Amino acid sequence: MNSILLTTSKGLDELLAEEVKNLVPDAQIKASPGQLTFSGTLEQAYRLCLWSRLANRVVWVLTENKFNDAEGLYDAAKEVDWSAHLEPNQTLSIAFHGTNRVIKNTQFGAVKIKDAIVDQFVEHVGERPSVQKYKPDLPIFARCRREFITIGIDLSGSSLHQRAYRQQTGDAPLKEHVACAVLMRSGWTKDTSQPLVDPMCGSGTLAIEAAYIQRNIAPAMKREYWGFKRWKQHDETVWEQLINAAVGAQKDGLKNIFAADIDKNLIAIARKNADNAGVFADIEFAHSNATTYCPPVKADGFLVSNPPYGERLGQLTELISLFTDWGQHLKTAWQGWHVSLLSSNRDLLKLLKLKAQKDYAINNGKLECRLVNYLLDEQNCQQFNVSGSNHEFANRLQKNLKKLNKWIKYQHTDCYRIYDADLPDYNVAIDRYGDALVIQEYAPPKTVSEEKAKRRLQEVLLHAPAVCGVGAKDVYLKVREKQKGTQQYNKLSQKGETRIVHEKGAQFLVNLTDYLDTGLFLDHRETRQIVKAKSAQKDVLNLFSYTGSVSVFAALGGARSVTTVDMSNTYLEWAKENFKQNKLSGPYAFIQADCVSWLADHQAKYDLIFIDPPSFSNSKRMHTTWDVQRDHVDLITHARKCLKENGEIIFSNNRRGFKLATAEIEALGLRITDITKQTIPTDFERHSNIHKCWVLSC
Repeated sequence: MNSILLTTSKGLDELLAEEVKNLVPDAQIKASPGQLTFSGTLEQAYRLCLWSRLANRVVWVLTENKFNDAEGLYDAAKEVDWSAHLEPNQTLSIAFHGTNRVIKNTQFGAVKIKDAIVDQFVEHVGERPSVQKYKPDLPIFARCRREFITIGIDLSGSSLHQRAYRQQTGDAPLKEHVACAVLMRSGWTKDTSQPLVDPMCGSGTLAIEAAYIQRNIAPAMKREYWGFKRWKQHDETVWEQLINAAVGAQKDGLKNIFAADIDKNLIAIARKNADNAGVFADIEFAHSNATTYCPPVKADGFLVSNPPYGERLGQLTELISLFTDWGQHLKTAWQGWHVSLLSSNRDLLKLLKLKAQKDYAINNGKLECRLVNYLLDEQNCQQFNVSGSNHEFANRLQKNLKKLNKWIKYQHTDCYRIYDADLPDYNVAIDRYGDALVIQEYAPPKTVSEEKAKRRLQEVLLHAPAVCGVGAKDVYLKVREKQKGTQQYNKLSQKGETRIVHEKGAQFLVNLTDYLDTGLFLDHRETRQIVKAKSAQKDVLNLFSYTGSVSVFAALGGARSVTTVDMSNTYLEWAKENFKQNKLSGPYAFIQADCVSWLADHQAKYDLIFIDPPSFSNSKRMHTTWDVQRDHVDLITHARKCLKENGEIIFSNNRRGFKLATAEIEALGLRITDITKQTIPTDFERHSNIHKCWVLSC
């Protein structure tokens, strides 16, 4: 008898112990987090290598010692008679796991053990084995826990979750031994005659492992490399007997395992993997959307899946819609079924609006996940609601909406700000554009961990649609950081989706996907009305015009002419579309130019000039850099020469801490009137420093 050590992933210890008891009934198991040990025979160790669906490694322990320093580790390794395990002309590798106060680096620990082994060979025979990381003749396993070191032969050679059938995977693949744990925890393995469905199968791991279990196929049958094959104490006869017995124990499949995915490429990969595994005929594959996929058989069974987690924040808005729709579909189409879902994002599972029976902690690699079991009984198939009324963020959002409701009725607009970082932990801005929400996440301060910021954002994305009565598909997420120059105009996506929104009798195209800003600055709603009121029978110039919303209101206000200037042809075309949306035609000019240099050489005269420049720009199209604090006097000087008698300049910018050079501007013969307070809408009062605005009059 010899000490045998098995390792596994976090959360699988209990299941692995049960599996070992089934495979080795007389085993006296000692369990600790991530591993278990028992005294057994070589035949039993081989059987575990071949049959364990949950273990990562099977180690034939050679020594277990206490050590106090690096030399103690060296001595512990040298106590083993290594000539009994490999020849001096063979290769070895050392996988060292764990650290302590003495061994603070796993590579250092591995080197000390390697030195002990090769020194022993050199002292005894004058030759030494060489190190080979990939498929060595003898893979050595070492684990350091506190002051103890365990050294042994890694009989598995590489992690047993690598079954050798999976040639390709999708993103964040489910490890094979974790898939088996999920199937066991779901309850399906107690009676594999019941139907099993994975509607988000990815590369097919769950379905393939289910077929292996149902047909009693040893999970390691396809593996070619083993850590014991060139070990001097390997017993090939015993191994061959186990292989032959495993082949004879295989059963026929029941044709009741089904796998589907919305991605055709993944289905092709899953089919290929199933073929490599030898269970292609045992699984029925389909290309289908989980939110519409219905049970492929009449009998109730088990739906087991590893749906997407939303590890990237940009995926969350899409996943919210997916899980919301999927939950409704499960209630109507899958009544009576058991559902087991593995996810690292428990909040996404809450969108299913199902009451869980039980959940388990299971790690998929380093990712901490929960396996949640549901029964779609009569009670669970009712429209069970998860209320956001007791959630801090949801409560604040409801309070804001209640406060804004009366104001909104008199604004004649369907786009406005609902929330702007009211609560420090929920550092976002939420704007409504018609039937859609745009959620902008501000970059969190350095004092807030990335994990906490992500968790808070998930809560925002979960509660905001419900509180605002917006469908999850109409929620758009953007990350707003400090912008420089024209970064705020940089393209984020290529979807090209536009919507029409309304403001004070005008219509505007907005793009909620492709840019950080949407095409309509909501904080300038009142400013646009001031321009409209001043435009009747006036010649109006709009500089740095963006998408021309100010120009539209100037035209609607009865301007004699409107000249719209911007450096971006994209935004000028957008401005033209906004004019078309409002059925405006007439003496309206659209000029693509660097506003600074264009204005310096311009000779025409205007009654009203609107200027809302960026804070900073270093665009390649400009002759030099632009800084609004440094350069605004020169800009206003050039605008002044283009003003008619009694003309006005409306000058605005959003640079924090900006100071208008009043003396220099008054020297130009301009009267200065600060109208900032008049231009801050009610929905932006919380952060009234969002912009500053002045009227400069002749």
